Amino acid sequence: MAKGLSLSAEMIAFAGRLGHDFQRPELLIRALTHASAGSPVRPHNQRLEFLGDRVLGLVMAEALFSADRKATEGQLAPRFNALVRKETCADVARTIDLGAVLRLGRSEMISGGRRKEALLGDAMEAVLAAVYLDAGLEAARAVILRHWAQRIDQVDADARDAKTALQEWAQGRGEAPPAYVEIAREGPPHAPVFTIEVRTEGGLSARAEAGSKRAAEQAAAKMLLDQVSAA
Repeated sequence: MAKGLSLSAEMIAFAGRLGHDFQRPELLIRALTHASAGSPVRPHNQRLEFLGDRVLGLVMAEALFSADRKATEGQLAPRFNALVRKETCADVARTIDLGAVLRLGRSEMISGGRRKEALLGDAMEAVLAAVYLDAGLEAARAVILRHWAQRIDQVDADARDAKTALQEWAQGRGEAPPAYVEIAREGPPHAPVFTIEVRTEGGLSARAEAGSKRAAEQAAAKMLLDQVSAA
């Protein structure tokens, strides 16, 4: 991509929400360009996504290591996974309205790509790589800690995902792994809403809705875990 490109007003506003003033705006433009909108003269963000994932991982590992000096590797690993997984990156992307400036091809635009969790998570990682390449690790660390700080403070001491925790709970009672059943799927194809029910062998169940099956399953598992914890 040719240097000397300027950012649109929308991208400048996004950079403000992100908290970084790009000296090389072409990096941000590339980070916000999905493969569906890429071309030989308009590189897309997949390589940046690869790098951003590693930058985020290093900063998170350092932050968790420093935040709890008594934590074991077994305690730190699930917390780390909770903070760097695609769902968390997508959640951060939503808080700074990354979807509004994501550059998509026509097919992704039609299918609601600006709201897709995978696209938002990938683009967030790419943006972190763009900050790193633009100004170095300290600048990337500052951006990451700015947007992940509350999540670091609130990450559960045992941050295993809810489905894994529920399965271990069931196995501890001598039961088979919980079953997840799709009860309903509503809404347009580009923005579906799934209703998932989780059922245990012992007759317990809970339902939840979300924009993806995976998210709905996790939400249902968490609801059931909350129920059994309160019992």
